[in-house]
Amino acid sequence: MREYETVSAEPTLAEGSTRTAIDVRRFGWIRPLAGDYAYNFGHVAPLYAGDPTSRQAWADTIERVRLHTRPHGAVSAMLDAQLARRGAPPAARDAVARLTNPQTVAILTGQQAGVFGGPLFTLLKAVTALKLAERTAREHQTDVVVIFWVDAEDHDWNEIASCTVLDPTFQAKTVTVPAPEGAGERPVASLTLDGGVAQTLDELAAALGQTEFTDNLLSSLRAAYHSGSGVVDAFARWLEAILGPRGLVVFDASDPAAKPLVADVFKRELRQPGKTAALAAAAGEALAKRGHQPQVTPQPDSIALFHLDGARRLIRRQGDQFAAGDSTFTLDVLAKQLESEPARFSPNVLLRPIVQDTLFPTICYVGGPAELAYLGQLRQVYESFGVPMPLIHPRASATLVDSATARFIARYDVAVEDLQKQDESALNRLLESQIPASVERAIKEVEEAVRATMARVIDAMPVVDPTLAGAAKTTLGKMEHDLQSLQGKMIQAAKRRDETLRRQFMRAQAQIFPLGHPQERTLGVVYFLNRYGPALIDRMFTELPLELGQHWVITV
Repeated sequence: MREYETVSAEPTLAEGSTRTAIDVRRFGWIRPLAGDYAYNFGHVAPLYAGDPTSRQAWADTIERVRLHTRPHGAVSAMLDAQLARRGAPPAARDAVARLTNPQTVAILTGQQAGVFGGPLFTLLKAVTALKLAERTAREHQTDVVVIFWVDAEDHDWNEIASCTVLDPTFQAKTVTVPAPEGAGERPVASLTLDGGVAQTLDELAAALGQTEFTDNLLSSLRAAYHSGSGVVDAFARWLEAILGPRGLVVFDASDPAAKPLVADVFKRELRQPGKTAALAAAAGEALAKRGHQPQVTPQPDSIALFHLDGARRLIRRQGDQFAAGDSTFTLDVLAKQLESEPARFSPNVLLRPIVQDTLFPTICYVGGPAELAYLGQLRQVYESFGVPMPLIHPRASATLVDSATARFIARYDVAVEDLQKQDESALNRLLESQIPASVERAIKEVEEAVRATMARVIDAMPVVDPTLAGAAKTTLGKMEHDLQSLQGKMIQAAKRRDETLRRQFMRAQAQIFPLGHPQERTLGVVYFLNRYGPALIDRMFTELPLELGQHWVITV
């Protein structure tokens, strides 16, 4: 039974409302799997551990996770050392201390270490997880800790190096942190910011424009992002500053102290080479049969591990040996290295969830649409490693707009998705809709009258001269063209007459689809904090629902 049902809502903003839901199936940029997961879970149920809208599924998962043996004390000590090193807020450290209790469970989410906090969806993930934890603790009378896994060993610098905001005129501006030494090859956790980050912060300040919140925001950013700070450390400190007081535990996944705790997972992956890839590939085929594109297509010779030797290199099987970059190893050599230096190994996307849930008592993972797809390929992998698979809860999807944009959308009944195309087609349709109906009717009546009259002329022409029929058709075409031209001039006149409407449209389009892309994937968290201040976080906890299958347009 699905106790936590989705809520139906009007598809466009109602004037005066603070939030409106839009069915995610209306958006081309949200994977169809998200719609199936929310509205037809039975179709994909065999790929997942349980239905996240079922209270019983939560209860069963809590019990299953509690029965699994893990080193609670060692994990808590490792986390506490991290948070102490960063000076994390007391609420976060208290959450870590509670993990020593075998009855405590965790809800996890995570993301790469996007500069200055990354895009809005990073915040949406964390808030979704924290709200789920509150609900679960209340309804199942259990202690729940929320952990944010920073994907610190990824090496794709270009994916995290930039931050996009809107300037005071709603023009998108992107600032980029200069690449530190080793960027693009070494894990981001090993990268150290240089003096260039101070200049980038100056560029960010100029792009944002001054508000009553700017000085404190930039002071907090500069405290985390400065010359000599690690890229991941800066991200963790900044996220802790925002959500640590609410108990969010930020975990740097590159921590060498964590690796011995999961060395057995690495060892099993090495000793059963190709099994994880084969299981994930088979699940990918099952996903495809259900009409959904697999997120991961593993190669048969791939091992779900990276080898770290300064750079991060995927381990591949080559006959009875293994290769990582230009180096080759026997199984015994890798096994001995794993025994003595587990920090030199790192899980890939298929093994990372197994590592995560070996460390933490995870009852639920909050993920985006792409994560929903690849996690749907891992149920058999979890079983292979003997680790309980958590429930998967899609993160909240949302667009934040100001009151002026909300009023514009409601007043003119604008479909939000129509704003994505970066041309004036939607604007022209809107302007046409503002032309008085009497004018539209008059033009249509003239068009119909001209066609009817000219049809009779064309039919009569062959009696006089058969060659004139073509000339009559040409004349009709010119008349139709002239009428269309007249209509176009009328639309242009409407544009000139109502420049305010055009400005409102462009303002809404810039906020909702900056650079033609969804706001939550494009604009940095810092943009919203600069505009709305710390109260934005409180507003998100109040206004952001947990229902599946909805994209929320929230007026801030």
